[in-house]
Amino acid sequence: MPKFLLHLEGLFVFIISVYFYFQNEFSWLLFILLLFSPDLSMLGYLINNKIGSICYNLFHTYILAIILLMSGFIWSIDLLLALGLILSAHIAMDRSIGYGLKYPSHFKDTHLHKVAS
Repeated sequence: MPKFLLHLEGLFVFIISVYFYFQNEFSWLLFILLLFSPDLSMLGYLINNKIGSICYNLFHTYILAIILLMSGFIWSIDLLLALGLILSAHIAMDRSIGYGLKYPSHFKDTHLHKVAS
C-alpha cells in the first residue's frame, strides 16, 4: 500500500504542477524542452556512483523546485516560477513511475525501492 500511495502522490503533484503551469500561461515549448533536462544530472554516474547519486539527488528533490517557486513568487519573476513548476513536474513524474532519490551504492537503489531491471 505505501508503494501505491507514493506513486499516486507523484501523479497528483505532476497534475497540479502542470495545472498551475497552464494557469500561468507559460510557454509550452519551454515546458517540453526542459521537462527531461534534470535527467542530465545522471551524467555524474560517468564519474562514479557516489558523484552520480549526489548530482542526481540535487536535481531530483523538491528543495530546488520550492526555492525556484518561492523566489519567482517573491520577486515576481515568471521564468523562475515556470522553471520551478517544470522541475516539480519532472520530479513528480519520476516518482509516479517509481524513480526516487538515489543511494550511492547503485543507480537502481532508491529511497522508494529498488527499480526493476
